[in-house]
Order: sequence, then structure tokens, then C-alpha cells
Amino acid sequence: MSELTPRSELRSRSELRTRSGASTLTGIARHGRLRKASPIGTILKFVAAALAVVLVSGVSVGALAVTGLTSKATVVDIPSTEDGAAPLPEVGAIEGGFNILIAGSDTRADQGGIGGSADDDSGELNDVTMLLHVSQDQTNAVAISFPRDMVVGIPECENSDGYTKGYSTEPINVALSYGGLSCVAQTVTELTGLPVQYAGLIKFYGVINMADAIGGVDVCVDGPMVDDNTGINIAEAGTYNLTGIDALAFLRSRAAVGDGSDLTRISSQQVYLSALVRKLKSSETLGDFKKVYSLADAALSNMTVSSSLNSIPTMVSIAQALKNIPLENVTFVQYPGTTGGDGVYLNKVQPNEYAADALLEYIKADQPFALEAAGDDRGSTLDPNAPVAPVAPTTPSTEAPDVPVAEGVSGQTAAQYTCTVTNSY
Repeated sequence: MSELTPRSELRSRSELRTRSGASTLTGIARHGRLRKASPIGTILKFVAAALAVVLVSGVSVGALAVTGLTSKATVVDIPSTEDGAAPLPEVGAIEGGFNILIAGSDTRADQGGIGGSADDDSGELNDVTMLLHVSQDQTNAVAISFPRDMVVGIPECENSDGYTKGYSTEPINVALSYGGLSCVAQTVTELTGLPVQYAGLIKFYGVINMADAIGGVDVCVDGPMVDDNTGINIAEAGTYNLTGIDALAFLRSRAAVGDGSDLTRISSQQVYLSALVRKLKSSETLGDFKKVYSLADAALSNMTVSSSLNSIPTMVSIAQALKNIPLENVTFVQYPGTTGGDGVYLNKVQPNEYAADALLEYIKADQPFALEAAGDDRGSTLDPNAPVAPVAPTTPSTEAPDVPVAEGVSGQTAAQYTCTVTNSY
């Protein structure tokens, strides 16, 4: 792949290596109670955000267009996750909080050789697993990324042939191979205690086509980023407009980011994610009918969706709930985990139960919380040359005494400009 050209004047590495506000508390997230009712790499952790904004397109595209788009998606059922109740029905107006699961498949089948030959496909894995939670008052949203190598309980799941596998303890990314999107939903619900009302699965082409549909995403890197495994080739620090295969290569790169782990790659993907959401929320995207339609077409043509999501009223209703959430109220977090364990956790990610339990309690109790910093300072860091002033940090002890800090939880808001920390020197 040819070397990428920076979008604007290159920043010096010394400037970008400055860790601005690394220890400052930042970004308050509010979460609501739900009403009862491959070795080659991974796709975008936050294609979840892409779907969220694709749904916004339902407001703009119109019924006839959306009808044509929804017919392009493959539809599956996900089991009930709440006291035997069926998935949420089609609704004219969604009230209260809800959850959307997004999984990213690593399959090469029908992907034109992207990521390797389909003959090398040893089983479809959910190398991306994210849960987008919308608060009870629909003014805030949080997206939780689950590391693909994090060892969790995989419940009994039935596959398309009727075979039901027993309970097991394995990396979360095997759930898709055992029982499809339904099994991923069951696994996430068992881990978090949060029911899944809507779910979608996206493939390589979906990421590529969506990046092209909106004219690329501006991504900042703090140094050279070269990874022969994915094909990303950025020679110098700077901000780059990534489209198509370059966007996919950036999102899949692990070796060239941070410490080379999946944990720092998630932080790097959140750099892309925040930039993606900012662009999607801008008038230049949502005000452009062609871009909106192309974005929806690119996503749904490469997706499997739950039957609860495959309806025009539901898509438009979700869009209405999401479109007015401010950037500073869209928070990306990584499910807390550590490496270096032994036994079943050897060379894998072990959940940090203490930090995870606290995070999930905030979400379930509609409790606002603050993050310790924007980015983890290993895979991402604040951009000291951001084009806009950063969101003012919040100090719970003085400005918001009742807001706890989500200790051990890394992430950022969509309003915060960050740069990927690279290691290609």
C-alpha cells in the first residue's frame, strides 16, 4: 500500500508526544436504567457508532428508500434476554433506555480477498464486540468495547444445525462461531447483566464502504504507523484522511499501535471512532442526502441484523433517540481487563471484575461518572493541537461532588480529539 499523505501540516513528534492532561479527570457520562420491557486482525470496535448514526439516516432517507435498504440486510432472531419477554416490538417512539449490540466478523468469505483468502477462514469469529447503551432520558450514550481475547463465560448456544454447545470459559470472540449473533448477544448479557434489544453484525466491506461513503475520516497519529500485516503505511506524525482500505487497515492494525496488544488497539480505534462520530454529526454529512443514503446502503448491504432492528419504524425511532445526543455525552469505554494472568488467562485478557462491576453499576443505576483521562496514554492520547478547545475537565471533588470516577476504565468522549500512539520507529 502506498504511503499516506497528511491532511494538514505535519506536527512534530515532540509536540505530539506531549501528554496533555494525562492525569486530569475528564468526560462525564450518564447512563440510564433500562425499562422492563485471524491472526491478521480485527475490524472496527466502533462500527457500533457507525450503525448508531446509520440509523439517523432513517430520518433523512424516507420510507421508500429505507424499505429498499432494509431488504439488503440478512435478518436473524436473537433470544429473549429479559424474563422471557420477546424482543422490543416495532415502536413509534422509543421511551427510556435501550441497548444495541454490534459485532464485527473476521470472515473472509465473500469479501473479495480482503484480509486474506477465504480458504484460510477457520471459523467466523466476532473479533469486534461492542454494546451501545442509551440512557433512560436519552441524553447520553456509552459504547463498551470488549477485548476479543478476554476470557468470559460462553453460555449454552444453539447453532444453525440445531446443535447446542455446553457452557464454556473461552475468549469472547468465539461466541459467533458457536451460535451466530444470537450467541454473542447471550454472552454479552451474561457478562454485563444488560439485556440486548437490537443487534447487528458487520463485515470488512461494510467498514470500507462506509468510510468511502462519508468522504473519509480524519485520524491523528503521533508518529510513523507502518504495519505489513494490515497494509497501513503512514510515514510521519500528522492528521490523515482515511478512506476505504486504508481505514480498514488502520482499524485492524495492532502491531503498530501502543504495546502491540488488543487493549491498546481498542484505544486507537476509539481515536477513529470519535472522529467518525464528529463527522457523522456534522451538517456536511447529515445534511447531504447522497452521503446519508450511501452510508446506510454501505452498512446494511454488509450486515446481519436482528429481526427487532429490521423495521422502518424501529430504525427511525432509534434515530430520533440518538441524533440529538451531544458529542460530549457520547462516551467510549473499554471493558476493564488485564494481561499477564495464568491458567485459563495465559496470553489472554482477564476481566478486572472490581472495575467492571463499578462501571456496570453506574450504567444500571443511571449514575453519572467521570473518566480519569481521555485515552489510556498507551494506545491513544490527547491531541495537543486539536482544532477546537478540549472539553473542560470535571473535578468531582469541586465541581460535581456526587460524580464518582470510574477507576480502571479507559476511554474518551466523542468531543475529545485524540491521537493514536504508534510504535513504528
